[in-house]
Amino acid sequence: MEDRKLTVRAVERALDILMCFTKKDDLGLTEIAAEIDLHKSTVHRLLNTLEEKGFVVRNASTEKYRLGLKIWELSAHLSHNDDPAVLLLPQMEQLRDRLGETVSLYLRDGIDRLRIQAVQSNQAIRRVAPVGARLPLFVGASSKVLVAYADESVLQAVMASPDWPESVDRNVYVEQLQDIRRQGYAISYEEREPGASAVAAPIFNRNGKIAAALSLSGPISRMNPQKLHEYGPMLIEAVREMGMMIQTS
Repeated sequence: MEDRKLTVRAVERALDILMCFTKKDDLGLTEIAAEIDLHKSTVHRLLNTLEEKGFVVRNASTEKYRLGLKIWELSAHLSHNDDPAVLLLPQMEQLRDRLGETVSLYLRDGIDRLRIQAVQSNQAIRRVAPVGARLPLFVGASSKVLVAYADESVLQAVMASPDWPESVDRNVYVEQLQDIRRQGYAISYEEREPGASAVAAPIFNRNGKIAAALSLSGPISRMNPQKLHEYGPMLIEAVREMGMMIQTS
């Protein structure tokens, strides 16, 4: 039993190390140890194992680590016919070509949102949306969409989070969610990033449950509040078609 506990704990720690690379591409031993609050000798042993298995690689010159090819080998098997990131990509590209701005697809994971797909704008000045980014549900058009159509327990968990920003009034936030459910889309104007704005709408599966959030984002020079509300109905129409392609699970 003790061996089983130790084995599980070691796996947890190894996964914690891998998750550190969602924040930065190259990390040193000291950085990783500080991030996951473990002694450097423990982290060093785990990194040696991960390196031997190909999940991380070490730069001999800088002594820093980065993700290895095994991660990409695993990710190559992640996409399936019912994966929204793959299934909806053609529609996302069409929407990008039609409106000229960056299109992103988000799923909710606990009280975070995860960007699982993005089609970057072709314009010289654009908002770049990296796939794999994990963001809180406090601010942003997609965040509010994912909360507005989720169970009440999700809203309570988000609002009870110790990381809730002081700059966001909870009462105003709840009122915004009500507006979103009434109009069918959400907008954000420099809520999370200075100079950036977005509009988002929910994608419902065939059971009527929210499956994802689709957003259109760009610089405020092109996407002012009036433009965001013009794009809202267009997104609603786009996600209606996408929802028919999503499985019921």
